[in-house]
Amino acid sequence: MAFRSFEDLEVWKRACALAVRVCKLLSGCRDYAFKDQMTRSALSIASNIAEGSERDSKAEFIRFLNIAKGSAAELRTQLYIAAEAKVIHAEESKELIREVKELSSMMHGLVKSIRK
Repeated sequence: MAFRSFEDLEVWKRACALAVRVCKLLSGCRDYAFKDQMTRSALSIASNIAEGSERDSKAEFIRFLNIAKGSAAELRTQLYIAAEAKVIHAEESKELIREVKELSSMMHGLVKSIRK
């Protein structure tokens, strides 16, 4: 793999930025269970990328990237629901969903490159 640390990965940087956006967006949300679930999903994406990259095998890294992709799908679902429930603005939801889809695509590409 052509990186020294997870901090070098663009997908990790963008996943961190996404988590910060979600945390800020929901800072005033009074539905604490919903807020907690969404922030956990967002935090899990970057965290699993980091954890997997620090494992001692390509197979483990791939496994954690797939877990991160699962968290991304979870967050996308929650963003759809949050917009529909008027917890967040629809436009904000659409923008975040686009970013999560791009992150999922990036992780898929990273998995393919690791397998080669």
